[in-house]
Amino acid sequence: MGALLKLIDVILFLFFIVIALAAPLFDAQTCLPETFFPDFLVELKSWYASEFGDYLVAEKPHFFVGLVWFELIFQWPLALFNFYGILGAKSWLSTTCLIYGASVLTSMVAILSEIIGSGKASDKLLTMYFPFLGLGVLAILRGLLPQSGKTASSSTVGKGPSLGRKKTA
Repeated sequence: MGALLKLIDVILFLFFIVIALAAPLFDAQTCLPETFFPDFLVELKSWYASEFGDYLVAEKPHFFVGLVWFELIFQWPLALFNFYGILGAKSWLSTTCLIYGASVLTSMVAILSEIIGSGKASDKLLTMYFPFLGLGVLAILRGLLPQSGKTASSSTVGKGPSLGRKKTA
């Protein structure tokens, strides 16, 4: 089980690096003025939209802009926390991964439903979005797996110091 957990952590770590950079530099262009970004990033986004046929990025429908705001305000900071949690082997990583995974999975189901339902989805475009659906599932799985080397019976939940209580002999 420990090896599986390490493998999932490595994959998530790589995804979180991508998210840490892509969300503020690329995705934020969907809801912030282009003047906030250097020309090469604006051109990169335009190239991506035309090369992959990503009409959501090009046309910016309201639901998509809302999901990008959600990503920037909620998911991006949570991805940064998870990145730090993996590096520091933090005890709260399972909880934050579960929250992150559920929110990403929900967002990706909405986006993929629109893309597939519209009939505008090319295989190239789907290969860009499906890995992020997998990221959501993997983060949920990471959140549900027990910490390495710990079982439910050895959990320290509820075994904190007794504040203000004196032991009687």
